[in-house]
Amino acid sequence: MIRALYTASSGMKAMQFNVDTISNNLANVNTYAYKKERAEFEDLLYVTMERAYILENQGRPVNLQVGHGTVIRSVARDFTAGSLIQTENNLDFAIIGDGFFSVLHPSQNIYYTRDGSFKLSVTDEGTMLTTARGYPVLDEIGEPIYFDYPIDQIIINERGEISYKDEDGLIVPTGQRIGIFKFNNPQGLEAVGGNLYAENTASGFAVPDDEMGEPSTIRQGYLEASNVQVVEEMVNLITAQRAYELNSKAITTADEMMSIANNLKR
Repeated sequence: MIRALYTASSGMKAMQFNVDTISNNLANVNTYAYKKERAEFEDLLYVTMERAYILENQGRPVNLQVGHGTVIRSVARDFTAGSLIQTENNLDFAIIGDGFFSVLHPSQNIYYTRDGSFKLSVTDEGTMLTTARGYPVLDEIGEPIYFDYPIDQIIINERGEISYKDEDGLIVPTGQRIGIFKFNNPQGLEAVGGNLYAENTASGFAVPDDEMGEPSTIRQGYLEASNVQVVEEMVNLITAQRAYELNSKAITTADEMMSIANNLKR
């Protein structure tokens, strides 16, 4: 009975964490390019009371074991693409493929994002392409991108190459290209908030998009929506709540059984 108390409590802790994860998904249902998370669990150690064995004309065909509950193993992020939202804003970009934009954080670290809702920021060096927080968006060689011409004349093609339309209506390439990068293991990226991810040894270092697999493409005037499905998350939330409730009932049942045992001599 004591073992049941600890086993069920591990289940309650795991379901509480699961609800936290689902709540974060639901809270970010309208966050551009947000990738939903999924809590993953594993069972804990087992106590083996008798092992399976086979002897002549007798034997135990299965083990006699009891487990000690569950624990959170990891939180996996689902990087499947969200749907595209047409905004007709020249500074909105959606990535079709597995790539990420790169931005320069004030800490001087380079972070990565799929949120292409960019803005313009006026600086001493010129008008710069930035994130909504003002972080410079970088080109393919890691330099900030400046625009010296009206924003309604900027054209960025599917490969991220930047051009503008001159007074005669001719399209003039600038020779600059928005940087798109990929990772060997995007699941290993560390979320740092602000729709940004940091590379690490688990994710591998950023590799230029066209050097790894099928190249990504950029769609100007579109944004990538969150890939959270509200109905799916609500079903997961109800399942987690019921699992939490069942574990609490197991604790109540174990407590009542201990109470009955204590009252046997009365």
